[in-house]
Amino acid sequence: MMAVLLVTYPKNREYDKWCRSLVERRLAACINVVDVSSFYWWENRVNEDLEVLLIMKTSREKSEMLKEAVRSEHPYKVPEIVELTPTDVSKPYLAWLLEATRP
Repeated sequence: MMAVLLVTYPKNREYDKWCRSLVERRLAACINVVDVSSFYWWENRVNEDLEVLLIMKTSREKSEMLKEAVRSEHPYKVPEIVELTPTDVSKPYLAWLLEATRP
């Protein structure tokens, strides 16, 4: 099985090094980076920031470890962690993902 985590990250921080580290540690098979403008309620006001949306693809086996890495290494006090469970994934892609997250 596969899991997809959606995590926003400040655009002005070195997210590329962090993403590379997560893939090198085999916590994620692939991380896509998408530029986003975020509007959100924080500390009693509406905030607007430039962020990147990290689309982290991993195995269900590694999803808890990846979430723990996000919680402990992310610069935000309350990082966004949204886990999605795809129900229809091509078999070759899933096989690659499972191999890429194997130690």
